[in-house]
Amino acid sequence: MTTAHPMFPDISISTERLVLRPLEDADAPGLAEMMNDEMIGAWTAVPQPYGEADAAKWISEYAPTERESGRGLDLAVTEFLTQRLVGIVQLAKTNWRVRSTEMSYIIAPWARGEGYAAEASLATAQWLFRDQLLERIELRTAADNTASQQVAQKIGCISEGVLRGACIARTRGEDGTWTDFRTDYIVWSLLPEDLEGVTDQLAEASGYSAYSEWN
Repeated sequence: MTTAHPMFPDISISTERLVLRPLEDADAPGLAEMMNDEMIGAWTAVPQPYGEADAAKWISEYAPTERESGRGLDLAVTEFLTQRLVGIVQLAKTNWRVRSTEMSYIIAPWARGEGYAAEASLATAQWLFRDQLLERIELRTAADNTASQQVAQKIGCISEGVLRGACIARTRGEDGTWTDFRTDYIVWSLLPEDLEGVTDQLAEASGYSAYSEWN
């Protein structure tokens, strides 16, 4: 008798302003539009330009495979009131013995400046620690990606050091072509005890209560 490997459940996480849920076929147009953004092109490895066929493949093939293999989870971040897609929270490289996972987040250009990345990633972290009993979340941010680093700091992550030359980022020239360049990764970690007090601080700073619930 073989034991099934662990995997993340099909989950929906609600915060005051957001709902995080599995990706759906209807997300493909919004996902494609979001991924063609200059900042996302610069700091992620997604193909550029990014078409609806790429988005459909992510939704129907990549995301289910990651979840079923136990490696990860891809969650659509949507606004509770409008239901529009405002981002993605991604878990990858999950190690169930160490009880750790690597988290990343992408926010659509039309939803930046609202504090959505911190709200979504904090809710995900709370769920991972309380419900999935994980004990370590790791984040990697490119050395020049200050927006991503600010989110890591906001949710209580501790900077652990630098992985020199470990990141390939991209820059787009005036003619529209992308060029790769090598930079450093900053490694951050979040442990359950790091979250103490973070929820209250975020709520004070943003004027909403940062509770989360899942089902």
